Amino acid sequence: MYRIAFIGPESTAKSSLSAQLALHFKTKWVPEFSRDYISKLNRPYKMEDVLHCIKMQITEENKIADSAINLYFTDNEIINGKVWLLDKYNEYPNWIDSAITENPYDLYLLTYPDIEFIADDVRENENRRMYFYEWYKRELDKYKFNYEIINGIGEQRFQNALKAVENFLKTKN
Repeated sequence: MYRIAFIGPESTAKSSLSAQLALHFKTKWVPEFSRDYISKLNRPYKMEDVLHCIKMQITEENKIADSAINLYFTDNEIINGKVWLLDKYNEYPNWIDSAITENPYDLYLLTYPDIEFIADDVRENENRRMYFYEWYKRELDKYKFNYEIINGIGEQRFQNALKAVENFLKTKN
């Protein structure tokens, strides 16, 4: 089973690409848990909410993993949560690093912020997308994880993601 995770700044098509690739490969994908959870809060979110979202993302992914065939995609992962915690609260619990290093994804698709930002109720970093992109890249490099940068507009973005996944799968066969 190959696990492929999208990582990147807000509004860089992680969810759309996850869904498209899952459809293309006839497999499953795990939506971002925090998006729905945070949007339904009737108050500002707290550190406990972010930690809950990270844990639930892992739980949702484990559910999908049991029924996916060959590979699956997730449009969120733990490094994203770590960065979110550090940016908002300047701290995170030690178990986060363990969770990242003990079960890395087979491939990370790092989305470049070269597409238009689409505002919504939970996005809050329109003017900091390059800042977060560079932060995610540093994290991937620090852990020495296998990743590809995904850029392009519209269909080209999907084709670039598809090519990255196909190239990865060729190396595994």
